[in-house]
Amino acid sequence: MSILVITEQTGGRLHPMSLETLAAGQQLGRQLGLPVRTCVFGKSVAPLAGELAAYRLDGVVALEHDLLESYTADAATAALEWLVRESNASYVLLPHTYQVRDFAPRLATRFGRVLLSDVIGWSKDGEGIVFGRQLFQGKLNAAYRAEGGPVFVSLQAGAFRADTLEPGGAPVETLAPPMEGVSIRQQPEPPFRESARAVDLSAADLIVAVGRGIKEEGNIPLAQELADVLGAELAASRPICDNGWLPMERQVGSSGQTVSPKVYLAVGISGAIQHQVVMKGSKCVVAINKDANAPIFEIADYGIVGDLFEVLPALTDAVKKAKG
Repeated sequence: MSILVITEQTGGRLHPMSLETLAAGQQLGRQLGLPVRTCVFGKSVAPLAGELAAYRLDGVVALEHDLLESYTADAATAALEWLVRESNASYVLLPHTYQVRDFAPRLATRFGRVLLSDVIGWSKDGEGIVFGRQLFQGKLNAAYRAEGGPVFVSLQAGAFRADTLEPGGAPVETLAPPMEGVSIRQQPEPPFRESARAVDLSAADLIVAVGRGIKEEGNIPLAQELADVLGAELAASRPICDNGWLPMERQVGSSGQTVSPKVYLAVGISGAIQHQVVMKGSKCVVAINKDANAPIFEIADYGIVGDLFEVLPALTDAVKKAKG
């Protein structure tokens, strides 16, 4: 029995969610007392395997083949099916990315299993592991007990933090999966290129984000002033950008940017699941909302229940005084 963490890479760079999933694998391994291995697949992925080897793992596999140079669901499924069988893995963990959503269900089907997708955590009882995921935009929590194996699980963005990864040293093994007779039905196309952004919120250490609670465009300067005195970037939830009050490049959310700043100040944001999943990796979350039952307070490190039109000016003045 073992745990296999499948990472994702594009253009020689690991997807950020790969390290979150690796952190989850370490935690599950400690809880169950199982060895943890990880793999990165593609062509010429030895340097990435070397990066992964810097963490406390029982092994790293560089899964290489010419057919894996450009991603296709057929090639990925065939190669990873072979590796899962060779590894005799009990649990297979993957990041819940667009690519994983493309191939992981068919990979699980090869073993007569289903994919437990978008999992946010688990608990252990006398009968084994119970996985949890959210339904209806976070309004309900569902529990799933997986029997038999292997168990295929994709993990929600932000559910685990990459900075909790334990360093160490792991042996690296390069393997070439047998791909003879594999039919590749997709024709890879050039990767999608996003238009250049004037603002990269993913690189910001401090973010002040505003939501519906700001009420109207004329109130945005209240948040902008606080962001300016803090040296922070101003961001917003989707409704603010949809209304044109701030440009789309400043949107944080499932259809915007994913962020993990040192401090995330959520102003008038209720905290719907689509927003939470892309900012839960923040080191410190401070929430300001007049609704004491707003979901954002469930993940906030510090919360202020109050009128943002009173709180923001007071915070701005306090920061100005602190700076002298």
